[in-house]
Amino acid sequence: MANQEIARRRTFAIIAHPDAGKTSLTEKLLLFGGQIQVAGAVKSNKIKKTATSDWMDIEKQRGISVTTSVMEFDYHDYKINILDTPGHQDFAEDTYRTLTAVDSVIIVVDGAKGVETQTRKLMEVCRMRNTPVIIFVNKMDREAKDPFDLLDELEEELVINVRPLTWPIESGPRFKGVYNIYEQKLNLFQPSKQVVTEKVEVDIHTEDLDNHIGTPLAEKLRSELELIDGVYPEFNVDDYLKGELAPVFFGSALNNFGVQELLDCFVEIAPSPRPVQAEEREVQPEEPKFTGFVFKITANIDPNHRSCVAFCKVCSGKFTRNTPYLHVRHNKTMRFSSPTQFMAQRKTTVDEAWAGDIIGLPDNGTFKIGDTLTEGELLHFKGLPSFSPEMFKYIENADPMKTKQLNKGIDQLMDEGVAQLFVNQFNGRKIIGTVGQLQFEVIQYRLENEYNAKCRWEPLSLYKACWIESDDPAELEAFKKRKYQYMAKDRDGRDVFLADSSYVLQMAQMDFKHIKFHFTSEF
Repeated sequence: MANQEIARRRTFAIIAHPDAGKTSLTEKLLLFGGQIQVAGAVKSNKIKKTATSDWMDIEKQRGISVTTSVMEFDYHDYKINILDTPGHQDFAEDTYRTLTAVDSVIIVVDGAKGVETQTRKLMEVCRMRNTPVIIFVNKMDREAKDPFDLLDELEEELVINVRPLTWPIESGPRFKGVYNIYEQKLNLFQPSKQVVTEKVEVDIHTEDLDNHIGTPLAEKLRSELELIDGVYPEFNVDDYLKGELAPVFFGSALNNFGVQELLDCFVEIAPSPRPVQAEEREVQPEEPKFTGFVFKITANIDPNHRSCVAFCKVCSGKFTRNTPYLHVRHNKTMRFSSPTQFMAQRKTTVDEAWAGDIIGLPDNGTFKIGDTLTEGELLHFKGLPSFSPEMFKYIENADPMKTKQLNKGIDQLMDEGVAQLFVNQFNGRKIIGTVGQLQFEVIQYRLENEYNAKCRWEPLSLYKACWIESDDPAELEAFKKRKYQYMAKDRDGRDVFLADSSYVLQMAQMDFKHIKFHFTSEF
């Protein structure tokens, strides 16, 4: 029973550059899961409704995802967990952490623009972890690059072998549909701005194909399919599961075309929950005892209650409501009376969850990203670092009457891991460090709208924050004295050196040989 439950789990992240149409794809996947009753969105500059996964006000206003959303639904015999990640590079850290909690990834690529910088960076993380990858080439109903050129670009830029499992017939206004190589069926595209298109099945080797798309296109399709068989290796599921081969699908998510082919193939070939490496040992999903780790914390999912939710990935065994579990970092036992599963911000209480599932646990400040829950074993899951920020600003209270609200807001937003808080040892001022400018705007907006607190930013010119440690206490003390103006503490009370230029940092590393400078918080 337990093994059957675990085998039907599919947990994956959707990653893309902001303009690749990831939101449309997520919506359509949820549509097939029966989760949202919305026909194909009307094509206009503004999609008819904001994405189910984008639930914050700022996401609806800007039309971008600024936080990872967790959604789950049933499809045929499978239980699917989607993590819809922010595409914008300013929120890359949230995405990196999300990739630690998934077993596979769907990468969305714009058919006209091809591979973009953010996608390349995220693919590096997938490669480091050997995460299986499926690629969906989107927006084929608009003018797109030649599909063979796109495949070459995918191989070169993402450093992975590819194998098309569906193949487009033209693009833009001439787009006729896709041939499903995996199932050997043809799906014809009827351009329509109002409705989800119907699919027509045709045998490619008969004149029926010529009748549907015309002889010239039929001949072209047959020769291209021959070329694919000659150039690309047969699709091998084992190579895909090792992260060495990426199947490629073509379609138009906005028109709900090519998405079901992707989903049908995905549930069949994607891995069920995989083993997770802890510092002490490798944890197998089939183990009878529950283990899990917190990879994300979200404040104010329900604005009425100001509640925080810690998202926990179940790594092994079965999680049961109201059962006592050990919080390893605090070394104390906790019970959870209302664990939840999510559909963006709509949530339902669950009684049990299996390896591969993602559950929301109510958090009143007890959790930090990376915390482990077990049935008593002392385990520490790794790979959830905070990166060294690249942009810094002093945060000041703009309304002295709201100091308490501001402090609470800063605390909860920092728990989410969207940015980092340092306290300067020289003047006691609070410094916020982020990896992108947009995060400052999001923090200011959320403080005002979710906590009723106003802040203002003051510029601060710094190059990098590095965590420092040393086995030589005297040298560490000497360093802290000499760099007193540039020393800060992070939220855990660790020493952080705020270097104001790369030259200053290099000189410090040369002058103090016994001090270790770390550029992530996990060391």
